[in-house]
Amino acid sequence: MGTHRGAGRFAPSPSGDLHLGNLRTALLAWLFARSTGRAFGIRIEDLDRVRSGADERQLADLAALGLDWDGPVVRQSERLTLHHAAIDRLTAAGLTYECYCTRREIQQAAAAPHGPMGAYPGTCRDLSEAERTARRADGRPAALRLRSRTTEFEIVDGLRGRYRGIVDDFVLRRGDGTPAYNLAVVVDDADQGIDQVVRGDDLLPSTPRQAYLATLLGANVPRYAHVPLVLNQDGKRLAKRDGAVTLADRRALGESPQQVFALLADSLGFRANHPHELLEQFAPAVLPTTPWILASGDVVEPSRNP
Repeated sequence: MGTHRGAGRFAPSPSGDLHLGNLRTALLAWLFARSTGRAFGIRIEDLDRVRSGADERQLADLAALGLDWDGPVVRQSERLTLHHAAIDRLTAAGLTYECYCTRREIQQAAAAPHGPMGAYPGTCRDLSEAERTARRADGRPAALRLRSRTTEFEIVDGLRGRYRGIVDDFVLRRGDGTPAYNLAVVVDDADQGIDQVVRGDDLLPSTPRQAYLATLLGANVPRYAHVPLVLNQDGKRLAKRDGAVTLADRRALGESPQQVFALLADSLGFRANHPHELLEQFAPAVLPTTPWILASGDVVEPSRNP
């Protein structure tokens, strides 16, 4: 992807088939990129939760809906050298420390009446060398955390405006040596020239952490747009148990990819059968700002217009 014109991306985790919410977000990421003259790429975020064959099915579903992308598909697992190099740079700058806390200890500490909810309380931040040696002797695997110099950071979201959120000493490398999501996504976006990030608004709370990390690494902070999720009739995030929620499910019921695309377009307030037809109408200012509640019988017939 050329960096001269900027780029957007869709970056699924290959943990299973994409559901309608994922497909809708992918469509929006494509629309935002194409409508602004940017390149559009696919990055498979396969450092965690990998199910065999899921990535191939995900790519096939995107293509079936008419989405296209520029350049080869990138796999995060092939970029570990870049991730570890960034961690080494932060460590050399005195911006990391080892953390020996278990998940349970962190949850218990985070529930204490001090510090912002959800923030790491800094338990291991100022351990002495003797204390670190003792914990290593106990056999505890050490995660590596950022030694943050701030407690909050503000980003500007294209749909939500200014958003200020928590920045704590978040994990950069897990105890098993795997780069953490917040580190990998920042490094990959910067390296690929991604300057536009469109994704579900469930990721908005973690975005100030990522934007702050980008500044520490000398990278430009992307333009963000966090889009509403698709929810089930109970107002909860869409899941396989909610019925026909994947493209394969809908095809098994006799729906064509074109019908599924028409349904996604309708949920955004447009009538279109194909991404390029929708692109001609697309305007971020008229997008819905509330979640799409998927009813069990939702289906939209393709438009008869040529």
